[in-house]
Amino acid sequence: MSPARPTPASPRTIRFAALAALLTTALVASALPQDAAAQARKDSVVLGMVLEPAPGLDPTMAPAAAIGEVVHLSVLEGLTKINMDGKITPLLAESWTIDPDGKVYTFKLKKGVKFQDGEPFTSSDVKFSFERDKAPGSTNKAKKAVFDNISRVDTPDPATVIVVLDNADGNFLFRMGENTAVILDPKSAPTTATHPIGTGPYKFESWAKGSSITLVKNEQYRDAAKVAMKKVTFRFINDPAAQVAALLAGDIDGMPRFGALESLKQFQGDPRFSVAIGGTEGKTIMTINNKKKPFDDVRVRRALAAAIDRKAIIDGAQEGFGTPIGSHMVPSDAGYVDLTGVNPYNPERAKALLKEAGVATPLNVTLTLPPPAYARKGGEIIASELAKIGVVAKIENVEWAQWLSGAFKGNFDLTVISHVEPLDFDRYGDPSYYYGYDSKAYRDLLTAYNTTTDPKGRLKLLGDIQRQLATDSVNVYLFQLPQFAVANKHLKGLWSSSPIFANDPAALTWQ
Repeated sequence: MSPARPTPASPRTIRFAALAALLTTALVASALPQDAAAQARKDSVVLGMVLEPAPGLDPTMAPAAAIGEVVHLSVLEGLTKINMDGKITPLLAESWTIDPDGKVYTFKLKKGVKFQDGEPFTSSDVKFSFERDKAPGSTNKAKKAVFDNISRVDTPDPATVIVVLDNADGNFLFRMGENTAVILDPKSAPTTATHPIGTGPYKFESWAKGSSITLVKNEQYRDAAKVAMKKVTFRFINDPAAQVAALLAGDIDGMPRFGALESLKQFQGDPRFSVAIGGTEGKTIMTINNKKKPFDDVRVRRALAAAIDRKAIIDGAQEGFGTPIGSHMVPSDAGYVDLTGVNPYNPERAKALLKEAGVATPLNVTLTLPPPAYARKGGEIIASELAKIGVVAKIENVEWAQWLSGAFKGNFDLTVISHVEPLDFDRYGDPSYYYGYDSKAYRDLLTAYNTTTDPKGRLKLLGDIQRQLATDSVNVYLFQLPQFAVANKHLKGLWSSSPIFANDPAALTWQ
């Protein structure tokens, strides 16, 4: 018996079949990438981040927050850990005691810890790291505020470190959990910028400049059994539209600090994704170069503040997300005072202040804008508002590395940036910091705060510190930078708030 011959299909049937196939293909293509990624990668993850670290990967010698996003808590660790909720827990130190005067901290270190190159971790590494951080010529951004206050570091035995401060610092345990205080080994410290070696759950593997950084699991890590991901890749995507495309295609599994705010509703309505909205320590400000004329006149700085409508910036650059601030703290900080009424939006007052200061208009200035959307979009709005009071702001868009080598070195008029380091109001006590703010009254307040151990007294001084900055209108304080974490719904453990700019990849799992 010969096999049955199929009946020929009609042209109409063929057309319908082809259309059905096309529709099926389109639906599968739109619905599967994220789930397929989850199924394919049970032990690896790809995270997107806005900025590439610059100039290297040593957070103790360079200020870029993006460095900490990649290496802090993953490759490099400190004595303490700042968790997503802001709580401080032990990390390389298993416990500590503080003398009554608040000047002596005794840390008991975890035993049996090794660096990723096999070197043992001991108290001598802590002593080396802190002395390196405070050494002349150190570029550690916490040098003056934290490490110059360390009188000495004693190491009575390999598992004990005694840190003696010149002045009491109620924030010292928090500071020990920032990326500026990670512990390095003397042998590998010189090459940390290009090949960081630490005690963390991940090892640095490679850096494809302009594209991505890859970390691999440290199989010798003390808690390696609890670490699910064998590989973590950070991809640099500063264009918001590209962030959306990468998430939809499954090219990245999550973006802890998602920047395409206009697309949030799209992801909130898509069952393949989870969207979490949290807060950061980001004080988004228009920085004013206080050393340059005419900005050295407080009336001019107050005029700039009065010219800018915070709500317009939040609505236009942030899709309405963001809480207005009036000084250099955010609402989630202990001791925060709402000072938005000190320099309210009032263009007519701004014009009067410029006239009172003897400033002829039009006043031509340069507004330097780094890549983040809050800066580029917000800067356009700011320039438009300044024009209304006779200040003509020429916009200069720069890449992150250019901003660090230019504006951050004091070569700017005005710039828009979000300072994400917690409790960094201490930077205003350094006249050489890029703000160029030089105030003895402020430095006296800062000294009083650092030497006061009484909690109520410290809170009062925090209020005075904030009021001094607002009254002096050092910068134009805009809003708290919120955080939007968008991820594949199966990826768990991603940070949705950032008390520090870090990721905790050891906490990530696929479910």
